Amino acid sequence: MSILINSSTRVLVQGITGFQGRMDTEFSLAYGTKIVCGVTPGRAGEIVHGVPTFNTVRAAIGRHPADASILYVPAPALRDAALEAMEAGIKLLVATTENVPRHDASLIVAEAQKRGVKIVGFNTNGIITPGECKLAGIGGDKPERIYWPGRIGVCSRSGGMSAEISWTLKKAGLGVSTCVSMGGDPITGLMMADYLRLFEADPETDAMVVFGEPGSGHEQGVANAVASGEIRKPVFALIAGVFQENYPRGVSFGHVAAMIADEADTATAKRKMLAKAGVTVVSGLDELAASVRQIMQAPAAMRKA
Repeated sequence: MSILINSSTRVLVQGITGFQGRMDTEFSLAYGTKIVCGVTPGRAGEIVHGVPTFNTVRAAIGRHPADASILYVPAPALRDAALEAMEAGIKLLVATTENVPRHDASLIVAEAQKRGVKIVGFNTNGIITPGECKLAGIGGDKPERIYWPGRIGVCSRSGGMSAEISWTLKKAGLGVSTCVSMGGDPITGLMMADYLRLFEADPETDAMVVFGEPGSGHEQGVANAVASGEIRKPVFALIAGVFQENYPRGVSFGHVAAMIADEADTATAKRKMLAKAGVTVVSGLDELAASVRQIMQAPAAMRKA
């Protein structure tokens, strides 16, 4: 199985006529993703890689029903685009936009929670269920080089590390059920612990790997879920960014959300917190591969001990 997307997911692309939208649409279609329609206001009637374009979401899904939307929309316009998709009944939004104004992001997330809509992002590189479906730029033009079907769920705050982790698992003879690049903005739709709950409920995911970094409360949420017994499948964590502790606080490195405001935001504190909760914290990709392989070779009953 998988979480959020599979071979049956029907996809709408908001901003399909832009450069990034066009390119990712081409690669996703080649991978087998069912992209059924696109939206760019004022561009109705255009065809992008065989996909019809409409002026509005409602007009698009009136002709081509969709389950999910990928948004390639500038930050000032994202709020209206996301609300339009939700009002039309779309239940999964993948928001690639970076540096979304926090007031707009908060409003979008609040509306999504009210409507039962799941949002991946903001500032996400996408999500992939290997061999079935990919949304946004994750994996580029040849995802099969990196993402291999398997039973490990991956959730990363970094798009690049989504690929590094999944490639490491592939080289180790393992594979991925679904990989999510959850987004690097300070506000995200789903939290890291939310993805782990979805993996926990997936009968074909046996373990999970998370990539974290300084800033935000994502790792704290994971620690709480594991310590409480809510997450019982094995969880492995790679937390980068110890170097950042040598610099003044309040400075972002890489992602906007990767900023240390207090001691709890540091990579060192997060590693200790996760380990105390029962997460297997690793120091690098080689150690990750060995640790996951060891657990996966153990009997299923021992994995949940």
